[in-house]
Amino acid sequence: MNSLLISLCCTAQTPTEDILSEIIESRTPVDDDVDEYDWEEESEALSLHLKEPLNLNAATREELQLFPFLTDLQIEHLLAYIYLHGPMQTLYELQLVEDWDRRTIDRIRPFVCVKPAENSSATLWKTMLKNALKYGKNECIIRTDIPFYKRKGYEQVYTGSAVYNAVRHGFRYRQNLYAGIVAEKDAGEPFASHHNRTGYDHYGFHLFLRNFGKWKAIALGDYRMSFGQGLVVGDRFSPGKTVYATSQNSQAYGIRKHSSTDEYHYFRGAAATFLPAPQWEVSAFYSYRLTDGDIKDGKIVSIRRTGLHRSAAEAEDRRTCALQVMGGRLNFRGERLQIAATGLYGAFDREYNPRLTGYARHRQHGREFRNAGLDYSYRRRKVFLQGETAIGTRGWATLNRMDYSVSEIVRLLFAHRFYSYDYWGWFARSFGENGRVQNENGGYAGIEATPFRGWRFFASVDVFRFPYKQYRISRPSDGMEVLFQADFSPFKQLSMYARYGYERKDRDRAGSQGDITLPTFRHRCRYRLNYAPSPHFSLRTTADFAHFHSHGQTASSGYQATQRIAFGFPHFPLRFELQGTYFHTADYDSRIYVAERGLRYGLYTPAWHGRGFRGTAHLRGDFGRHWTAFVKFGQTVYADRKEIGSGNDLIRSNKKADVQIEVIVKL
Repeated sequence: MNSLLISLCCTAQTPTEDILSEIIESRTPVDDDVDEYDWEEESEALSLHLKEPLNLNAATREELQLFPFLTDLQIEHLLAYIYLHGPMQTLYELQLVEDWDRRTIDRIRPFVCVKPAENSSATLWKTMLKNALKYGKNECIIRTDIPFYKRKGYEQVYTGSAVYNAVRHGFRYRQNLYAGIVAEKDAGEPFASHHNRTGYDHYGFHLFLRNFGKWKAIALGDYRMSFGQGLVVGDRFSPGKTVYATSQNSQAYGIRKHSSTDEYHYFRGAAATFLPAPQWEVSAFYSYRLTDGDIKDGKIVSIRRTGLHRSAAEAEDRRTCALQVMGGRLNFRGERLQIAATGLYGAFDREYNPRLTGYARHRQHGREFRNAGLDYSYRRRKVFLQGETAIGTRGWATLNRMDYSVSEIVRLLFAHRFYSYDYWGWFARSFGENGRVQNENGGYAGIEATPFRGWRFFASVDVFRFPYKQYRISRPSDGMEVLFQADFSPFKQLSMYARYGYERKDRDRAGSQGDITLPTFRHRCRYRLNYAPSPHFSLRTTADFAHFHSHGQTASSGYQATQRIAFGFPHFPLRFELQGTYFHTADYDSRIYVAERGLRYGLYTPAWHGRGFRGTAHLRGDFGRHWTAFVKFGQTVYADRKEIGSGNDLIRSNKKADVQIEVIVKL
């Protein structure tokens, strides 16, 4: 995870990096989840609060939900405390808030403050236009990736250079007005030539206003949405089953700007949330966006989500179909009970006709689709209940959770989900084994305990069933997943944890044409040690082991060892980080996941298999108040092959290296 922009780069690791890397790396890998989540929005928002702390006396529920280490129950208790006792006078009062332990307070302290709440909504609305240009802040980010290898596709197929380039410019006034543009060219895409005559391959723009009078949010251009439990509209990344209880929270952040380089997972149009009365919220949204699709006989047979237009064939599918979406939400929030209804209508500009065979038989198709959902949350003392039930053009889905704080040191988590095999939820993303809201029935239970100072324990079990066929499973099947982690931190400079994960799933036996389905068993173990003897120097050691086996087949195993060293000069704005990984696995089934720092925003978490070494060097420099530069060099060397990849991505060598450069200018 990238270090974020601070006045001087003199710490070994920022709070933002710690928090996000913990949540992301603890996520249970999903075999067929090929999407990599873009954490730019979350990292940017957390980074902002490092320099402009959030005033807890004026914070909204949605603003507090930004912090992934806060539970929904903790947020409710904080808001209730301020409502009953008035504005907080000091951060030390957090010790008096129910369910707020020392760990939570230490984590949130760098991001928040307490001061008298401003009557800012009306004032800002009147003075925004007058003061925005005078006091607003501009930021320009330029990124370039240069590979030192050549893929087969560049010989005849790809029409552009192998260099990746993106430019982002953003303007912000306080935390109420955001505007920006994004331009990106992926590796292999042409720039102002061939099928792309407009310069960059992708352009994005956004204008976002927040907390102005009775307007809670107004979005124009590109934006994102997530409501309830995500059964109608959800974020494409559901942290799901991690070893952190807070990650089980709903991702219902409402309407948010989209300022990242993600070319698929966003809406384009207008959206707004209005507050007609203190306890009521009304939201409405409209989106019309061109997307990539494979068109045959006037019908859409597949939607392409990669955003890549490197070859003539990929360019033929560029922006060939349109998706129009509109809908709204009505939300009532009382002292303990919140209940809301969400609905949307979507339509393609032509018939969507994917291949409906095998496990994809009940995939969404047709030209139009509809979804409606009713979600709720209820808090009483130490119990927090939340859930949502939704129906689609076909099928239905429901997810219900309970968070129970037995005491200050023990929390219990329970969740049940039922997603019918034929539920159509184009924008639905929520808790589950596969991330998709379809064909799943499961029950989850977890416990988090901090019985001793410096110790934390987490354990969970998830039992699930797929009522219909799945990918690589030709019949109804079931499975189970178990997670356990023990954390120990004897003092502030030293922390460690040990984690064990077990998963049982069914899978068709290779070569049996689906006639034989056998259970598979996967075990994963990890040990990590963090040591930071000073604010300018830190060490992190990680070791993983994976074992996979199935009845009647040869078992496979794999392991990896990673060492990271970070150093920042006390009185000079430079920070270095080196990381080396040795991995050795028998096959893809025993693959190992290793996270490494990206540039400013992002966490690169590839799955390694085979035998080899991966090394990275990361440098950050702050030049005055206005310039920051990041440089990352990475190289992978395989010892068990002479070529890397296949098809047009083939590299005729056993090694690959690249450099990434990012320059940030702030005015």
